[in-house]
Amino acid sequence: MKNSRLRAWWWHRQGLDGSLRGKPPAEILERCGWSRSVGGVGPYLTLFARGGTSREAADRAVSSLEIHELPVARGCTYVVPASDFALGLTVGRNFSGDMKTALKLGVTEKEVDRLCEAVVKALAHGALDPDGIREATGSASRSLGAEGKKKGLTTTLPLALGRLQTEGRIRRVPVNGRLDQQRYAYVAWTPSPLAAYPESLEAAFTELARRFFRWVGPATLGEFQWFAGLGVKTTKQAVEPLGLVPMEPGSDRLLAPDDAAAFRELEAPATPQYSLVSSLDPITANRREMQSLIDDKDRERTVMVDAASKPVGGLADLPSHAILDRGQIIGLWEFDVTSGSIVCATFGRRKDKSLVAAVEETEAFVRDQLGDARSFSLDSPKSRVARLESLRAMGR
Repeated sequence: MKNSRLRAWWWHRQGLDGSLRGKPPAEILERCGWSRSVGGVGPYLTLFARGGTSREAADRAVSSLEIHELPVARGCTYVVPASDFALGLTVGRNFSGDMKTALKLGVTEKEVDRLCEAVVKALAHGALDPDGIREATGSASRSLGAEGKKKGLTTTLPLALGRLQTEGRIRRVPVNGRLDQQRYAYVAWTPSPLAAYPESLEAAFTELARRFFRWVGPATLGEFQWFAGLGVKTTKQAVEPLGLVPMEPGSDRLLAPDDAAAFRELEAPATPQYSLVSSLDPITANRREMQSLIDDKDRERTVMVDAASKPVGGLADLPSHAILDRGQIIGLWEFDVTSGSIVCATFGRRKDKSLVAAVEETEAFVRDQLGDARSFSLDSPKSRVARLESLRAMGR
């Protein structure tokens, strides 16, 4: 199997080929998959790269609950479409280790249950931020002292907020309506999306597998296992009803049977088609695999990871945002806040007019609508200096 066909299939299936241009945010996420949210611009870039979605349109979709940030796969936060709220919450249960830590600190299940009810009662009067909830619930929450601080759990309130979110009883909303920050208020969720969801946990994981292999198949069982946070046996049980088939004889990459013919017939476009995506774009992040998108000749190229240069062929995660051409990673980019511009470098390619236009389009979006392109909440212009200098050197 030519890698160009596999990449072109992902490119097409992910809607990066222009087929989702102008589509609403929920439809985009239904097609390409849930977008990882860690206080960075990932969700915005996921929508913009596929649909040309403005920040205002994305924020409006959040406000109207067409899409929302929820703790879903592995208990991690993703922006998901409304059609997947119940599924996402169901498969995201039981992944938090905070309660195990709390039990060792003397917290009881009954104590957290009482605090949960106090939080729900407080939110019946309207949205509150954590300080407002703490004030409204009074002695229902308590400090866990120096020992709790050492373990990253200073009070019991996060236990209740986390549990109530996974139960679909409350949801958190960004205080300024934006997805690229981590200041939240909480509101009651009535009716809960789980109220009418009949599926068992086992059936929910099978449904998650169905979506996963539609989003990013051909994919391996190991890639789905990582995404879902399951063991080997449970992964096989979840996938078995789907009747997945190898993309070619002997391959461990699987896809849905009714995708097989279209996959075999697809040919990569003859001319370049560029897109600038985030470091957590679903095309790589939902499989946590980027090597299949890198050409063999580029594997020894060094890129900046933290404070060290490493060969790109040995990485599991993107160190910077990526430039794709028909599904192939051909370069990296970052945003320089000081100059209000994108700094990028390709893996030995000349920047043709189409690539320059793609860079300029994304640059204008980031500069005029987002203001910055943080990969995650702790990313900052200061922490980005070494990566920017590395890209400038690569570009020269």
